[in-house]
Amino acid sequence: MTISSVTSIASDRRPPSPQGNPVHPPSRIYEPTDFPFKGYRAPQPDGYVQSAATPDESAIVIDNGASLVKVGFSFEKNPRFLFPPVMARYRDRKLNRGLTFIGNDAYIDATTRGQIKNAFETGSNVVTNWDVMEGILDYAFLKLGVDGSNRGVGRPIVMTEPLANLGYTRKTMNELLFECYNVPSVTYGIDSLFSYHYNKGTSGLVVSSSHTSTHVIPVLDSKPMLLNSARLNWGGSQADDYLGKLVRLKYPTFPGKMYDHQMGDMVRRFCHISSDYASELAKYLDWSGLEERDVVIQYPFTEHVVPEKTPEELARIAERKKESGRRLQEQAAKMRLERLIKKEQELEYYKRLQTNIESAITKKEQKRLLDADDFKDEAALDRVIRDLEKSIRKSRNKDLGNEDEETVEEQSFPLLDVPDDQLDEAGIKEKRHQRLMKSGVEARQRAKAEKERERARVAEEERLDNEKRENQFESWIEERRNARNELLAKIKDRERQKQDLGNRKSLASQMRMKTLANLASDGPKKRRRGGGEYDDGFGANDDDWGVYRTVATDPASDEEEEEDPSATLKSVEAQLLKYDPAFTEQNTLEAQSDWTKSLLHAFLRGPRPFDQESQREAHQIHLNVERIRVPEVIFQPGIAGVDQAGLVEIIADIVLQRFNDPNEQQRLLKDIFITGGNTLFQGFDARLEHELRGVLPIDAQLAVRRAKDPALDAWRGAASWWTHSKGNSRASATISRSEYEEKGSEYSKDHNLGNMVSPTINLPT
Repeated sequence: MTISSVTSIASDRRPPSPQGNPVHPPSRIYEPTDFPFKGYRAPQPDGYVQSAATPDESAIVIDNGASLVKVGFSFEKNPRFLFPPVMARYRDRKLNRGLTFIGNDAYIDATTRGQIKNAFETGSNVVTNWDVMEGILDYAFLKLGVDGSNRGVGRPIVMTEPLANLGYTRKTMNELLFECYNVPSVTYGIDSLFSYHYNKGTSGLVVSSSHTSTHVIPVLDSKPMLLNSARLNWGGSQADDYLGKLVRLKYPTFPGKMYDHQMGDMVRRFCHISSDYASELAKYLDWSGLEERDVVIQYPFTEHVVPEKTPEELARIAERKKESGRRLQEQAAKMRLERLIKKEQELEYYKRLQTNIESAITKKEQKRLLDADDFKDEAALDRVIRDLEKSIRKSRNKDLGNEDEETVEEQSFPLLDVPDDQLDEAGIKEKRHQRLMKSGVEARQRAKAEKERERARVAEEERLDNEKRENQFESWIEERRNARNELLAKIKDRERQKQDLGNRKSLASQMRMKTLANLASDGPKKRRRGGGEYDDGFGANDDDWGVYRTVATDPASDEEEEEDPSATLKSVEAQLLKYDPAFTEQNTLEAQSDWTKSLLHAFLRGPRPFDQESQREAHQIHLNVERIRVPEVIFQPGIAGVDQAGLVEIIADIVLQRFNDPNEQQRLLKDIFITGGNTLFQGFDARLEHELRGVLPIDAQLAVRRAKDPALDAWRGAASWWTHSKGNSRASATISRSEYEEKGSEYSKDHNLGNMVSPTINLPT
């Protein structure tokens, strides 16, 4: 996986660091793991050739795990091959042949990854896909160098199986091994018991937490008490899925692609068991020490390149901007001068026209001069001259930098008192014009009076408010607090509406689209009987115009006439800061919106500012509380919604309720053995011992130990058992080919490391 090189970001794009905060050290940034393809691995036939000298004493050991299959020979210390139990099979069109990929090879490219199938049921350790299981065994035997010269594998098989394995699964595995691979013998054993045997355990409590589940098995004198065992449906695969759900819920719009194997790698690399989960969780997002607790996973990204300019380039750009602004100012001044000259020429022309009209002898001549310039009468010409003079005076004052002081002239409307029968046609038109002018003047006077009344009302309210603050301070403060809460609720409601309208699946968007669909489905317009379009009467009622507010995309559009709640909130908070001693700067909305004081920011983005325009930061995942929350589920399954008791309660129930003999209880508690890949978390054994001491009797002797290698000791235990067992002890656990042919595929044997074939249940008499 390749991550683009970090490019230089312009300084104006970086969020400012909070005042007084020290410079942060570099983040701990990790890359997500790539697909687990490890390349071609050649077969290793040397072990099979070495075992040919003693074929009956050299067994092939298979730890058939749901996470990893481990295969090797019993005379070796470690397995030769480890690979996941998956297979991908598809037909290549170019080659016109079917291709099969097993284990890590199935992750070679996107085509094979899309065809991957697992041998085990999802979230279980029970084999359900036997085609895949057969492919896994083929792959294992080929890699071990089995040549099939004796028409079979030719070596005994020792295979692990889960606790309480199904009879049908063991029966099918017997048929596969004996019929397909012609093995001479098969021995089955429980993986955790093999691990306990390898670590020299005889009496104790085996706690095995593997990929799919957690089991607790009591063992006394090397004999497992399987009827007293218990199972917790939580293991490594559930932890991986749980972390994936938490991360996807934390970053619902994450632009990168997150895979399950990456979640599993994060669980193993970054998670740990908390010694005191409740207290550590309460302080986990505190700013002090968050640098160490916050882990950043950087996914691939492509950053937008914003080149950084040198000071010389910035100076040249500033000079060019200044020169461009100067040219624009000159052009604007030139255009203003041209308009002013044009207006003066027009004014001079209209004044000459007015002089010619006054010197005309007859009204007919005056009418001709007015019509030539499209004037109805002399009053229209006077208005044009007056407007031009006003505009010229305003332009000259603006150029000189003087304030444009308009003199309010007392306007008179003498024609309004003259009856219409005493006026000619031109006088009637002028009277109508004066009536309109008077209406405008009166409207402006009313608006001015309304403003004066509003100012007086505001002043009176302020006076009453000050009196109430001085006389009834407690009630005044309570009103301000309530007003602030209402304004905060209104602001949050607006933000929620904006988010809902941006989400097409939200209720607000669905209601808006429903309204639009109803408007569009009114059907074709009907024709009137007498012709013309049909009028549905929309708009006749004032309520009809509410539809525009319903379908508006901006939630604030229906409150355009209302006061801005943010400005009102600042005013209310200013009053509270001045008069309320309990209200400080940290309580204001602006302070609470500061990322340095935001718990949500610490949870999502860690102890640093977040640049929304940076693709690098948008492709980052921050793991903090998840690091202790995911592994905590084994002690508190209710965190992940698992309706079972935790591991400590299960152990206490087995020891104190299912074993009544104090001597047996002490023997179990003296050796609590931890094994399995899901117990590799740091602090697992210490936390288990601490929790058990809180539920067990105070005089109980307790010892908790971990396997030498919790992940590989099951295979090593199986190999060690075969190597060191002789005679009857091996024969009592091994199913030979002759026994299979005589007694059938369902035949099995009881032994101290395997499942019970037919458990004996003592019924009360």
